[in-house]
Amino acid sequence: MARYRESACKQCRREGKKLFLKGLKCDTKCILDRKQVPPGQHGAARKKTSEYGMQLREKQKVRNSYGILERQFRHYYEKAVQMKGVTGTVMFQLLEARLDNIVYRSGLVPSRAQARQLVRHGHFLVNGQKVDVPSYRTQIGDLVSARQKSLELIKGFAETTTTPAPQWLDADKSNAVVKVLAKVEREDIDSTIKDALIVEYYSR
Repeated sequence: MARYRESACKQCRREGKKLFLKGLKCDTKCILDRKQVPPGQHGAARKKTSEYGMQLREKQKVRNSYGILERQFRHYYEKAVQMKGVTGTVMFQLLEARLDNIVYRSGLVPSRAQARQLVRHGHFLVNGQKVDVPSYRTQIGDLVSARQKSLELIKGFAETTTTPAPQWLDADKSNAVVKVLAKVEREDIDSTIKDALIVEYYSR
């Protein structure tokens, strides 16, 4: 399977924003705190971004923060177009419903990358059944929990995180159990994300 093999910090520098790809390290040793220019030899001398460039950068920022590749990200957009509702909001509902994102949002682990790895290694159950597919789409009412043999491991990670779970999740970090209460609403999504630019990029 294809994967991004360069430095995760380069992605944050390219977007000019912390994407929290390294979990706790992003709070204590973030390169953006001392180097505010894009990566590359001519990063500091880049000119004004075009409309297309802004659309591309917004798409790349969101795609990188969720840690998925282009083909899969475009699939989420195409699926959102076919569903009822505002395309941008529906796309984020699909992204937020991913199992690895649920594990991350609940505060059980400090980063999506770590959540994805733990899911792949079979450390989590959904409604009592082992699921090792990070992109597994959870539904309202689903119960995500750590396997019994993995409980102490997950609880150890959960103790290092301080970010509270969003209102649409009911997270019990002491027992490593999360219940999906509702779909994500637009107000629950980072207000700095301009989903309209992503829709415009793909609808060209």
